[in-house]
Amino acid sequence: MTDTGTPRPGFPAGFTWGAATAAFQVEGATAEDGRGPSIWDTFTRVPGAVHGGDTADFACDHYHRYPDDIALLADAGLGAYRFSLSWSRIQPEGRGPACRAGLDHYRRVVETCLEHGVTPWVTLYHWDLPQALEDDGGWLNRDTAARFADYTVEVERALGDVVSHWVTVNEPKVAAHAGYGAGIHAPGLRSGEGANVAAHHLLLAHGLAAAALRSGVGDAPTVGVTLDLTVAVPVSDSAADVAAARRVDGNFNRWFLDPVLHGRYPEDMVAWFGGTPYVREGDLDLIAAPLDFLGFNYYRRQHVRAGDGTVGPGQGSPLELDAEVVLPPGVPVTSVGWPVEPGGLHELLVRLHTDHPGTPLVVTENGAAYPDQVGPDGSVDDPLRVAYLDGHLRAVQQALDEGVDVRGWFAWTLLDNFEWAEGYAARFGLVHVDFETQRRTPKTSFGWLSQVARSNTLPAAALSGEDVAR
Repeated sequence: MTDTGTPRPGFPAGFTWGAATAAFQVEGATAEDGRGPSIWDTFTRVPGAVHGGDTADFACDHYHRYPDDIALLADAGLGAYRFSLSWSRIQPEGRGPACRAGLDHYRRVVETCLEHGVTPWVTLYHWDLPQALEDDGGWLNRDTAARFADYTVEVERALGDVVSHWVTVNEPKVAAHAGYGAGIHAPGLRSGEGANVAAHHLLLAHGLAAAALRSGVGDAPTVGVTLDLTVAVPVSDSAADVAAARRVDGNFNRWFLDPVLHGRYPEDMVAWFGGTPYVREGDLDLIAAPLDFLGFNYYRRQHVRAGDGTVGPGQGSPLELDAEVVLPPGVPVTSVGWPVEPGGLHELLVRLHTDHPGTPLVVTENGAAYPDQVGPDGSVDDPLRVAYLDGHLRAVQQALDEGVDVRGWFAWTLLDNFEWAEGYAARFGLVHVDFETQRRTPKTSFGWLSQVARSNTLPAAALSGEDVAR
């Protein structure tokens, strides 16, 4: 530890401290109470699709253990729980009447949060599309956005009186680009052109859901979306590297920020992709419905160098940008190989504040995977995660000091869980989960973050730069 000699930095009164999970990653109980299969249930059965052949059939058994898990979160002094709903638990076929058992379950989850003084932040879609809708084209089919609006109406009618904070869609970029472009996430399709079609329909679903939430029974709901954002840095000041980084930024950030906040797609990327024939009149007005907050997830910078020049304007796709993301020498990485650079979070916050003034910001996910082990005494010490959290929260604090309107921060994640294509190999949790016994063990990072959240203040002594690149 290094004593900075500066006053203890405090966060604003009312700053939201929380932790996040996602239904498919934690719930298990995939065949209980009428739940239908999702695209991720199907994908995990594809040989080689998921590390170790893992499935989420049991995951963290959060479906049954949520009261204890929410109590853990409350014990940490975290005042908000961001969790998602399983669409196929509510509409097993993705359409039609809602399943009462599914809605009742989530009502109990919400009420348990409220009993503990925890504000529920409900995410309507975190990638687990009902398989029946995928059989009809999934997010390549425009009608899926309309079905999502219907689903939102059912959820809002059931929970709108007890839920005030809503996230419509989580990371539409990943759902579209990884699922329909690269094929490394469900449903496992590989189509560069299809990735942008799916992305547009996910954004349209966001706009339709936001309208449905605001027209429902809830009293002035707080509605936002969560985007997956980065900082694209050219590895040199050469014109080629700078242009490549600009394309990565356009593909990763502006392709989603511009329609959501300004009702347009960025012109340079429209030209690169060869047009947007899937956009219909009125779509962008729906997508750009006013937000109460912009949620975003930050994990890493992207260091970019130019490609080999074989892809040109009008030929590009989300997978073909004539750019390569590289790992700079000397930068520490997490167990999944992501560079640890807290300064990128500060840069991103300042950029969002500058480019989109007047938009309240919430960091809806921020965290790191490390190979945590249970020690001989039964404890789980994770100093690298503590260093990661310390560095990133100081980046948030710096942005706040510079006038950026940051309303809250959520750790990813409360529990070690099923981490999509990584299966159970990547542990991001504040709480260690033994997946054989379902035993929960709060890690050192859990206690550290608890002190920060309860005091609304970071320790005066910042961690040294040995573990975290600043």
